[in-house]
Amino acid sequence: MAASDRMVLGPLVGSIDQGTSSTRFLVFNAKTAELLSHHQVEIQQKFPKEGWVEQDPKEILKSVHECVERTCEKLQQLNIDITNIKAIGVSNQRETTVVWDKTTGEPLYNAIVWLDLRTQPTVERLLKRIPGKNKAFFKFRTGLPLSTYFSAVKLRWLLDNVEEIRQAVDDGRALFGTIDSWLIWCLTGGKNGGVHCTDVTNASRTMLFNIHSLEWDPELCQFFDIPMEILPKVRSSSEIYGLMKSGALTGVPISGCLGDQSAALVGQMCFQDGQAKNTYGTGCFLLCNTGQKSVFSEHGLLTTIAYKLGRDKPVCYALEGSVAIAGAVVRWLRDNLGIVKTSQEVEKLAAEVGTSYGCYFVPAFSGLYAPYWEPSARGIICGLTQFTNKNHIAFAALEAVCFQTREILDAINKDCGIPLNQLQVDGGMTNNKVLMQLQADILCIPVVKPSMPETTALGAAMAAGAAEGVGIWSLNPGDLTAVTCERFEPQINPEESEYRYARWKKAVMKSMGWETAEAPSNGDTSIFCSLPLGFFIMSSMIMLIGAKYVSGK
Repeated sequence: MAASDRMVLGPLVGSIDQGTSSTRFLVFNAKTAELLSHHQVEIQQKFPKEGWVEQDPKEILKSVHECVERTCEKLQQLNIDITNIKAIGVSNQRETTVVWDKTTGEPLYNAIVWLDLRTQPTVERLLKRIPGKNKAFFKFRTGLPLSTYFSAVKLRWLLDNVEEIRQAVDDGRALFGTIDSWLIWCLTGGKNGGVHCTDVTNASRTMLFNIHSLEWDPELCQFFDIPMEILPKVRSSSEIYGLMKSGALTGVPISGCLGDQSAALVGQMCFQDGQAKNTYGTGCFLLCNTGQKSVFSEHGLLTTIAYKLGRDKPVCYALEGSVAIAGAVVRWLRDNLGIVKTSQEVEKLAAEVGTSYGCYFVPAFSGLYAPYWEPSARGIICGLTQFTNKNHIAFAALEAVCFQTREILDAINKDCGIPLNQLQVDGGMTNNKVLMQLQADILCIPVVKPSMPETTALGAAMAAGAAEGVGIWSLNPGDLTAVTCERFEPQINPEESEYRYARWKKAVMKSMGWETAEAPSNGDTSIFCSLPLGFFIMSSMIMLIGAKYVSGK
């Protein structure tokens, strides 16, 4: 590429996309939104106990550095000048909780991932302090029900169970943050002056943030017994937070920050009331923009902050339906059952049969999120016959993702009163054409997929490039680049769709009530741990011996 061609590229924006299963760094052309290069590193998830999900914050940070450096090397190989990268945005898995020592820069415990269920006893203990044990008691301040999902209960668990964290809090050394806060603090200097901040979208997922006043809520912090001095400063989603302090992009401002689902909403350019998108990642998240008005759901949805694109810009809200397990079910088929070697094989298996043959899969591995919020649910596969094979199970797994989306879409349509006439989609699973066609069939509306599927990273890049002091990406509707899309139209009749959906709902009901917070203490399965059964067996043996003695044998 000639030097004059490099000039034509104009300003570039980088985007850190830190998800549950991987970290990526992507670079976009600020004028055309074209993706120029990227690098991806898979992140290890740890499962130390049943229901526990953790990640190593240092591994996450290392993966970010690696992705940034490798992407810059790729750009240089393309003869693209990396000094044209004028800003960096951050998009992140939400709710995942980190506590670290500000004097050493070291995490004080593994990150507790949003999927983690260890806090169910904490939730139940907290519920006892709420009138009527009402999970929705704080809904009108936070938009959220009391659940294992959100950061406040994870942080409460850490304070209750990790002595090192309690001591660091007492000593004034502890800092709390979601993944965005941890990364921005480390990248802007860490223990040497790192910026401890978060944005409104991530703060709104903690259960400690008042989504109306846009501040940490003292009464919520008091209820959860969280010291406010460990919380990050809350900023808008688009402003300069600090400068990169090391690596190939030293000196470049970090100027955009959005939780991953808000970033996807921005990347899909859903800036108007009523526009919605569904992201298919580890989980599945459908957000509908409700504008500057916070709408509270009567059907199990969350009220969350969509974005605030500048310090002086208005905050916009969204209704959100959250599904815990989407892409994770494909990973489970690969890693746990071993019926496929790659995630791509699931599409092939499903396509070969084109039906689940009456088999239904409810992947409630972490309980059920929206619209049920039922932590006692567990995964089930039902409707099995001798004819069922791995192809049918693969099809049922994909169909489960679509049924869960249908439940959320039904709830959004009821809350908003105006049914969506098409669904905009993004995320890694949208490369699966069988899934996308299934989704259109089950929703009975078209599904629209942008040709450039990296909308989460794009949203963070847009926020960074549009920030005051950067100003290289216009968010004016007339300036936004038109996006080419692939469209999937429904191909089955609505009656068949309704029949399959009704069967799915029946399976969901059977998945509930499997688990309680109280578990056997030591897992002893000896028959003698049951007194009545043990007594019966022992007395029978004594009677048998006595009978032999009496008979003289």
